[in-house]
Amino acid sequence: MEAGALINIIGADFYTGVPDSQLKSLCNCLMDTYGINALHHIIAANEGNCTALAAGYHLATGKIPVVYMQNSGIGNIINPVASLLNNKVYAIPMVFVIGWRGEPGIHDEPQHIYQGEITMKLLHDMDIETFIISKETTKKELKDAMDNFRGILSVGKSVALVVRKGAITYDSNFIYTNDNTMVREKIIQHIVKVTGENPIVSTTGKASRELFETRVSNNQSHKYDFLTVGSMGHSSSIALGIAINKPQTKIWCVDGDGAVLMHMGSMAVIGSNRPQNMVHIIINNESHETVGGMPTVAGNINLVAIAKACGYSNATSVNTFEALDVELMSAKKTNQLSMIEVKCSIGARADLGRPTTTALENKQNFMDYLSGLF
Repeated sequence: MEAGALINIIGADFYTGVPDSQLKSLCNCLMDTYGINALHHIIAANEGNCTALAAGYHLATGKIPVVYMQNSGIGNIINPVASLLNNKVYAIPMVFVIGWRGEPGIHDEPQHIYQGEITMKLLHDMDIETFIISKETTKKELKDAMDNFRGILSVGKSVALVVRKGAITYDSNFIYTNDNTMVREKIIQHIVKVTGENPIVSTTGKASRELFETRVSNNQSHKYDFLTVGSMGHSSSIALGIAINKPQTKIWCVDGDGAVLMHMGSMAVIGSNRPQNMVHIIINNESHETVGGMPTVAGNINLVAIAKACGYSNATSVNTFEALDVELMSAKKTNQLSMIEVKCSIGARADLGRPTTTALENKQNFMDYLSGLF
C-alpha cells in the first residue's frame, strides 16, 4: 500500500503521532505533505499525549483525527481511550494507525515479542475495531474497510488500522539532519572512558546498541550496563531507583531526547529526590532517529533550564568533545545530582550490531554486579 494512497483513503486532514520504523513510509509521506504543521501534523511527546491532542482537535472541529504509533505505545493510550474517548464517557472517535512490531511468527527484538502477541487483544478489549494492512492489501479492500469504519466512527467509537511489516511503501529519499557535529557512538565511547566500573543505565534504541559494541571493542564486561531495550522514557527512573538504593555508587543514565520528552515528569521526581550519586546524560539529536529520524521538539526547548527548575543541582549543555570530557570528569567528582545535555548529530553506522546477550542475561549479570556495591 503506497502511503499517499493510504492517506487519501483515510480522508483525514489532521495527524498526530509518535514515529515508528514500521510506519516510516507513512511518516516520510506526512513530512513531505505537511511537514510539522500545527493544523495538519504534530509529532507529540507520547501516544497518550497524541490521543488527548487528537481529542481536542475533534472537539474543536467535529472532524476525525488520525493518531499513528508503534504498538508499544498502546500502553500509553489505554487511559485516555478508556476514560476519555470511550462512548460510555465522551464518545470521541479517531483512527489509530499502529505499526505491528513483534507480530507472532515474525522475527523481532525481545522487547517487541510479548507486545506483539497481545496487540490485537488489547485493541479488542478497548472496544476498538481493527483492520490489518498487509503487503497484499488492495486499495479496494482498504476503502471498503474505511467505509465500514465510518459508521463506527459516526457513533463515537474509535478504529485501528494495524500495519504489518513492509505493508506501507513510499518512494522518497527524505533525509533528516541537524547542525550538530558530535557522533553518538563516539559520545558513548567518551562516557565509558570516564565511568570506569560505575553502573550505566542506557535508553532504548541505538544508544544501548552502541554501548554494547563499545564494551566489545574495549574488551570490557557487559555487567556494568543495564540496556533498557524497551520502555522508552523510563531509563532515568530506573537509574533513580538504583541510585537511591546504592547511595555510595555513582550511577549514570545515558538518555535520549525523544525518551526524555516521552515521560518528562520523571525529571521532576528525580530533581525532588535529588540523589547526589546520579548523573543524567541526555544525548540530544533532536530526532526519533532509531525509528527513522523524524524530529522531536527537543531543539526548541531548554533542557538545562528544565533540569534546574526540576531541582538538578548541576545542569549544563555541551557541543564539543573537549567540553564533554570536562563535564564528565566534573560530574564524576561532584557529589551532586547532575545533568549533561550533549548536542548530537543524526546518524549511526550502517553495520551497527545488536546485543548478543538476552535481556534476562543482561538483567542477571547487572544485578549480580550491583549486589556487591553499596
